[in-house]
Amino acid sequence: MAPGGYHGSALVVDVGDGSTRTDALDASVLRRIVGGVGLGTWLLMEHSTAGGEPLAPEAPVVFALSPLVGTPLTTSAKFAVVAKSPLTNRICDALASDRFAMELKRCGIDALVVTGAAAEWSLLVVEDGVARLESAADLVGLSSQGAEERVAERLGNRFRFFGIGPAGEHLVRFATISGDSRHAGRGGLGAVLGSKRVKGIAVRGSQPTKLADAAATLALAKDLSARSLGPGTAKYRELGTVTNLLVMNRLGALPTRNFSAGSFEGAERVSGEALHALPSVRKHCVSCTIGCEHVFTTKSGKAVRMEYEGLFALGPLCGIDDRDAVLEASALCDDLGIDVISAGGTAAFAMECRERGLLDDVPELTDVPSFGDAPGLLRLLQAMGTRQGAGAWLADGSRHVAERLGGEAPSLAPHVKGMELPGYEPRSMQTMALGLAVSTRGADHNRSGAYENDLKPGSDRLTADASKGPAAAASEIRAAVMDSLILCKFLRGAFDDLLSEGAAMLSAVTGWDVDATELERIGRRIVTLRKLYNEREGWTSAEDTLPARLLEEPLDGPGGARVTLSRAGLGRMISDYYRAHGWTERGEVPRECVTALDLADLVTDGDPRA
Repeated sequence: MAPGGYHGSALVVDVGDGSTRTDALDASVLRRIVGGVGLGTWLLMEHSTAGGEPLAPEAPVVFALSPLVGTPLTTSAKFAVVAKSPLTNRICDALASDRFAMELKRCGIDALVVTGAAAEWSLLVVEDGVARLESAADLVGLSSQGAEERVAERLGNRFRFFGIGPAGEHLVRFATISGDSRHAGRGGLGAVLGSKRVKGIAVRGSQPTKLADAAATLALAKDLSARSLGPGTAKYRELGTVTNLLVMNRLGALPTRNFSAGSFEGAERVSGEALHALPSVRKHCVSCTIGCEHVFTTKSGKAVRMEYEGLFALGPLCGIDDRDAVLEASALCDDLGIDVISAGGTAAFAMECRERGLLDDVPELTDVPSFGDAPGLLRLLQAMGTRQGAGAWLADGSRHVAERLGGEAPSLAPHVKGMELPGYEPRSMQTMALGLAVSTRGADHNRSGAYENDLKPGSDRLTADASKGPAAAASEIRAAVMDSLILCKFLRGAFDDLLSEGAAMLSAVTGWDVDATELERIGRRIVTLRKLYNEREGWTSAEDTLPARLLEEPLDGPGGARVTLSRAGLGRMISDYYRAHGWTERGEVPRECVTALDLADLVTDGDPRA
């Protein structure tokens, strides 16, 4: 019998030959990694071999659920998508909220593993745990939303769809997978699905998941729902994450014109407050009480969902202060199915290269616009999403373009491990700088809450001091806990003690007697398992760094102060971070750590590095 909250199985589908099988998931494994990114990472290691190509037919893509999916706990209707990233060649795990999570759980499985490559464009249909392939010829070229609408006409509204847009079809290295206007956005997971010639996945099920203690789960859910409407989530309900733009600008931490500055003179014109002057509505993810989603209507009548990361990346980062143009650019990214952060970061990098004359001898890139050219940005995004013109280069991301250009271009490319930086200026937020440098996913603000340390009262965010390594390590562990349960990170302010309260929820759902100590250990185990995957794929500590300009060029901070982050300072923080996790000075996971965290037998051959 599976523990409460689980079905105890994973469905494995080879879309190349159409074969399927159902693998049992042992309760002892589930208890050690829970679900979400933990379960997804373990299944990725189980179904892949070292050094495999991310877009090869045999490369797996995993859709992993958690025991909380389908419970009344707010924000729990989430799932993880895990694969080897074609953007970074390292692990990529992305989360999405959608009815897809609930229907996939009702299929009687805890995870779906897709391998192989179909001969023709196909739709993978999973109904009550039984999989089949249908033709997707009529879906090719459509946006994810357009494909979703057509699948609903074909199969009925009970089926939930998650799939790719044109960018995934063209194997853009930062293509997304989307459904119900939610995105598994970073790292090019859409290209992985596209390489399998799978336009999308449609799921429907009827199998409920039992709860070990339904009454206790309901009581916890009522309490959490009440707290989710408190001051800890007020920002998200009132203005949404777009309120961050002016805050970051005041702190000198708003990346501007490809990280050449930390504040933007046009910030007021593209701020969250400016957006809210437009007609807007607030929406909720399924099974969520917070309602953080804000949808704005442009002058052209288009409804656009906007978050801070898209606002920064398509606005200040590209030197654009036209509110409607930024909304149009975000909508275009959604239609194409490309990650707004990588799209904006790659575009901004190309814009600076143009202004420095680095593209003068590259005929394919003569149509790259300059900073501030809003129509030019829209043309460039369209080219990226379809690999036309300059997009044939830029669709591979800033690192690949920089390597092709050579010269000073690599020092300007805004990435870590190949993934473009999110909307936090590292020189002005130095715990965040550390979190970005060491993240297994590449430049990332979701697998680490390191920025919280920079923003808390009394913190010295401009100094690379000894407190930042342990703080970044601890934030990774907490994030891994939330991403394996899975609960939305916007809830973090609603918890008094995440580990104790998360343990109580997990215990009520599963019937296990989990406490805060065990849950912290689970988080540490998941962080380490992701690190071991990257080690297996060739990671070295040389990858744990930041773009050269951030370590060589000072930044003009608020009040005219000069802000710097030195290589030596970052190196000291990284060493402190490694020590906090119990790793070696070179950042490798020692054998004793593998043993202590019960990791050795989480893969079939007993060695996570094999």
